[in-house]
Amino acid sequence: MVRLSRVEGSTVPISIDEFDEYESRDQHDTNARRVVRFLAENHEQAFKATEIAEATEVNENSIQPVLNRLRSRGLVRHKQPYWAIGDLERVRNAFVFRSTTEFLDEKLGTESREDWLTAAKADDE
Repeated sequence: MVRLSRVEGSTVPISIDEFDEYESRDQHDTNARRVVRFLAENHEQAFKATEIAEATEVNENSIQPVLNRLRSRGLVRHKQPYWAIGDLERVRNAFVFRSTTEFLDEKLGTESREDWLTAAKADDE
């Protein structure tokens, strides 16, 4: 049996239990969702990016781009070096919109930009 210890920043094999858990994760649970959920659950506090990465299990190399995208959408706030949840109503609306589009995509199929352009062109003729 091979036993390797986890070393921060290195790639090592994972146990089959970890593998099974990883496979069963919700495909819709993105890094951004985990960050927003964590900050919303802790809305009375602000955190450093490294603390958010650790708490959400988002890779430290990915956390800054995720936080910056969320900030550009008004979902998080930033005062160097801290990050906090943005306006809770805006966050709620973003989650409702996203879950609605995912539901519709599952029920009706995803939309195709090409189909929209073809239909618009047909309407113009």
